[in-house]
Amino acid sequence: MSTTHEYLQGKYGPLMSLEALAKTLDRAPQGLRVSLNTNSDIAKAINASKKKIGRRIYFKTEKIAIIIDSEE
Repeated sequence: MSTTHEYLQGKYGPLMSLEALAKTLDRAPQGLRVSLNTNSDIAKAINASKKKIGRRIYFKTEKIAIIIDSEE
């Protein structure tokens, strides 16, 4: 059985796009954008893993896996 990090790493690589994160969390991309602009603990944790490359925003897969595992 693989870990959450291994699964996400194999599917998306070291960085996840907003769309990939939304799909993983079973959310609509626009709804996730709105949620990430709130002041909640989960939004702060996800935003801490944010990496901006040019105009694109990515999220570190390893940190997202940690967040997912800690919420269980």
